Amino acid sequence: MAVCGAFVLPHPPLIIPQVGRGRERGIQATIDACEEVARRIAELAPTTMVVSSPHATLYQDYFHISPGAHARGSFANFGVPQASYEVDYDAELANAIAGACDDEGIAAGTDYERDPRLDHGTMIALHFVQPHLPKLKVVRIGLSGLSPAEHYKMGRVVQQVSQRLGRRVVWLASGDLSHKLLEDGPYGFAPEGPMFDERVTADLGRGDLVDLLAMDSSLYERAAECGLRSFWMMTGALHKTVVRSELLSYEGPFGVGYGVAALMPVGEEGTDSSCDRLATYLERRDSDLRNRKEHEDAHVRLARAALEAYVLEGRRIRPPHDLPSELAETRAGCFVSLKKDGALRGCIGTIMPTRASLAEEICANAISAGTRDPRFSPVRASELDDLVYDVDVLTTPERIASAKELDVGRYGVIVSTRDGRRGLLLPDLDGVDSVEEQLRIAAQKGRIDLDFDDYQLERFEVVRHL
Repeated sequence: MAVCGAFVLPHPPLIIPQVGRGRERGIQATIDACEEVARRIAELAPTTMVVSSPHATLYQDYFHISPGAHARGSFANFGVPQASYEVDYDAELANAIAGACDDEGIAAGTDYERDPRLDHGTMIALHFVQPHLPKLKVVRIGLSGLSPAEHYKMGRVVQQVSQRLGRRVVWLASGDLSHKLLEDGPYGFAPEGPMFDERVTADLGRGDLVDLLAMDSSLYERAAECGLRSFWMMTGALHKTVVRSELLSYEGPFGVGYGVAALMPVGEEGTDSSCDRLATYLERRDSDLRNRKEHEDAHVRLARAALEAYVLEGRRIRPPHDLPSELAETRAGCFVSLKKDGALRGCIGTIMPTRASLAEEICANAISAGTRDPRFSPVRASELDDLVYDVDVLTTPERIASAKELDVGRYGVIVSTRDGRRGLLLPDLDGVDSVEEQLRIAAQKGRIDLDFDDYQLERFEVVRHL
């Protein structure tokens, strides 16, 4: 069996005694579970440990596989340079994985390394495993901003290549859960934090890995987690394999969720079609998309029709005559946002109306969001069925005296200067939890320095159409 075991391990730096200096006793259940994982890995006697880590080199559209034969790192960034770790890489396996990804059309490889040093997610895994298996080789893979399906495919390639090369591999999915569990925690509180952790730990406990793939992006982004993509990749390494899953521990006393889990293959690897979790996930995703399209309101249907006509036929549609009066007879600024697999695919809008009606405003902005957002390549025809649309209709902006008059959940903000620089951010966005963060992002979009530039603030409300 190529992948003989898979494990979820958190990576709080304070779990290292030299860093924690006694504070690690506050997560003793996590430490005990990590030690249990290390014992189980030793019993499996693997040739290689594959580590997927959120803190390895990360790119939006590329999976980085650490190159070379050897690496080291330390906890110098946490004030303890003497806590250091070294490892030999399984270079043959890493290079074979990179080659197979190229054959499969997966954006992955050993290029573009920014920092060869081991990251703390990997070092914490080594801290527990190396005392049992000091010569164990490692393949280290960074995460990406790509879809759940692409992370799954990356893990599946590792499974297939390991099998071909005769490797006996354990997968170590490094990752914390929500960072938003406590008001007095380092990252504050969001109600989605405990919700996310409850769902993930339930999924890991019962082995429902499809549910991890299918989780709504609004939940995991607002929860401020860092491990889910690591778990997606691990799921791919268990492709078509029955697993016995066990949640070994969960706790979050410092405001960050730490979960430890073991997923052990049962029976023959890669042969059980009922465990083709990618196919099951894609079926569920497509069903959800069809259901969402059936319930889109008139604003969203119009945005979708405008972009699809432009991409497929190169034409701009005329708004139909039977639209609600709000669309046909009023004027307003609006933003059209596109998402694909939970990730932003384009967003363009107008603060004030520039067209004869809101309907025309939506049509124009939908086309721009899909084809002219400089952060993204133009939407392709093959992507149209996978897009989710939001249409935000703006009220007229009003001048405010200070940030005290803002509410990140209710108001969007415009930051502007007299020389014409201006940045805008919509309200109630996933992952934007404070006015300070909202202002920082808006100012950054307008190339405005809040500490030195003379700027003014405006706020507005939106009606969001889904």
